[in-house]
Amino acid sequence: MLFDTHVHLNADQFVEDLDEVIARAQEADVQEMVVVGFDEKTIRIAMELVERFDFLYAAVGWHPVDAIDLTDERLQWIEELAAHPKVVAIGETGLDYHWDKSPKDVQKDAFRKQIALAKRVNLPVIIHNREADQDIVDLLKEEEAKEIGGIMHCFGGSVEIAEQCLKMNFHISLGGPVTFKNARRPKEVAKAVPMDRLLVETDAPYLAPHPYRGKRNEPAYVKLVAEQIAELRDMTYEEVARQTTENAHKLFGIST
Repeated sequence: MLFDTHVHLNADQFVEDLDEVIARAQEADVQEMVVVGFDEKTIRIAMELVERFDFLYAAVGWHPVDAIDLTDERLQWIEELAAHPKVVAIGETGLDYHWDKSPKDVQKDAFRKQIALAKRVNLPVIIHNREADQDIVDLLKEEEAKEIGGIMHCFGGSVEIAEQCLKMNFHISLGGPVTFKNARRPKEVAKAVPMDRLLVETDAPYLAPHPYRGKRNEPAYVKLVAEQIAELRDMTYEEVARQTTENAHKLFGIST
């Protein structure tokens, strides 16, 4: 059985057919999922979904693109939600240098605050990184994020960056891009990361794997990610599914 460690079932793209999407995921071996909330609207929906479905869990945090909107009140609200038994991580947080809505210094401040929050509530942190590899690594070191660890979500960096993150107690999560024919780095990472530190995800509705690239992603497609990793590592799909699910349970503190 599979564990999709990062999905946005709270996205507008799933409003019309959420039940069907979940049914297809279950048919494709997806046993559990973490629904990630990253602003006020998506956090509220994530919390509603975990109350409705017993196999869903939530992560609550504030996206770096919207860091400029993270008030002290919202940070306090996130901390309060973290006490919910089905909230298993803080995030997604991190740095995103692709968009310019939030200045870099504002993003870094929001990132630091959420790492501190994660430490206070003793939950792992989910890291969003876009075009900010070294700043992410440096900030995680400065804030001693090793104490709580977490996930480098939809990791797109080099093996060298992955190794630095592994040393800081982070797991590496791979999504749709590992299936892309021209995606050299994710394939190298899939082969290099120790199996007990690897996770799978979709980031649905974004980043659909081959052969659905460019279309709406959905959690059922995490099976394609696991199958690709199995092929790259010369393992069986069942071995990858079992190990990545075990890794997720251990990281999120979910007893089976």
